[in-house]
Amino acid sequence: MKRESLREKNKEDKLLRIKNAAFDLFLSKGFDDTTTREIAARAGVGMGTLFVYAETKRDLLFLIVNDGLELCITDSRSTVRNESSLLANLMVVLRRHYQYFAENPVLSRAALREMYFYQSGMQAERFNQTRHKLRHLLIDLIRSGLEKGMIASSEEPELIAQVVFAIYQVDLRIWLSSDRLDIEEGMDRLRRQIEVVLRGLTPKSQALILPS
Repeated sequence: MKRESLREKNKEDKLLRIKNAAFDLFLSKGFDDTTTREIAARAGVGMGTLFVYAETKRDLLFLIVNDGLELCITDSRSTVRNESSLLANLMVVLRRHYQYFAENPVLSRAALREMYFYQSGMQAERFNQTRHKLRHLLIDLIRSGLEKGMIASSEEPELIAQVVFAIYQVDLRIWLSSDRLDIEEGMDRLRRQIEVVLRGLTPKSQALILPS
């Protein structure tokens, strides 16, 4: 038992050193200019050991990001209040994610850039599961709003939540591209966009005509 505990402790120590080394180098040199060999050297491990934890440099980036994103989901769920409005709950969930990405904008910009077609690598499934959890949290909030009569729609909660999720993803990238990351300004713009969805545009029939 003691031998297994020591082995696990050594693995955790190596993982922490690798994550810290990658984090420091990505911030100081930039993601594009950092090599996996540099990360391994900074962490004091061999290349073989490095690839046990992450297959590529991109995987290393998401190894770092995934921890924070998973914590965002946990924190977000704890801040949802049954007595709050749908909009208030949506905003408190998404604010937590904005706050996380604003902590290290250089790293966040690199991560968001790499997220678009991130399908392979040991951390890909973990990242996709985290996005899945956020979408489901939004779906749960929308469904609750429908059941309570806060909103009414003939569309399924999944589709409505997907619209909100898409707005969040696009606006987060626009906001992070700014040199001055003001959380309140970002939240105000995001809120107004989500309100467009919740209020609807009450279109006239001619606004919905499609060419045959």
